[in-house]
Amino acid sequence: MTPRIETSNEKKLVGQRLVMSFADYKAGELWKSFMPKRKEITNNLTNELISLVVYQSTHFTDFKPTNQFERWATVEVANFDNVPAEMKTFILPSGLYAVFNYKGLNTDNSIFQYILGTWLPNSAYDLDDRPHFEILGEKYKNNDPNSEEEIWIPITRRNTSH
Repeated sequence: MTPRIETSNEKKLVGQRLVMSFADYKAGELWKSFMPKRKEITNNLTNELISLVVYQSTHFTDFKPTNQFERWATVEVANFDNVPAEMKTFILPSGLYAVFNYKGLNTDNSIFQYILGTWLPNSAYDLDDRPHFEILGEKYKNNDPNSEEEIWIPITRRNTSH
């Protein structure tokens, strides 16, 4: 599976966040809370949902299933003029990403094991310390093996001059 390399522009996001770990994974809880309220966001730019993760800078270098991170359930908006109650804002900085088109169950973590364990070490890139996200578009179907989404992994060109 070969990604496309793309520079993402800065995105203004509105949604909800929850702190969790892989050992105490609460993504389902986050989305169950967010989905009924997402219609209150009136200035979204698309109908796509953005599932965003903010990891600590040491998350992958000192990986443990109990490492905590922030997961966000969001939509992209034109501006922050009308943020509904119980919602927070997030500015996703621009940057370089490896974008993987993934088809399969959202509970199958083997894609991330492949990206971080096989593709990345064999690429010309290193993991960058910026948010990771998935774009859940019209072909996304929760818990469906035919579901499709885009996985955006933040990267930086590897410095090869030693």
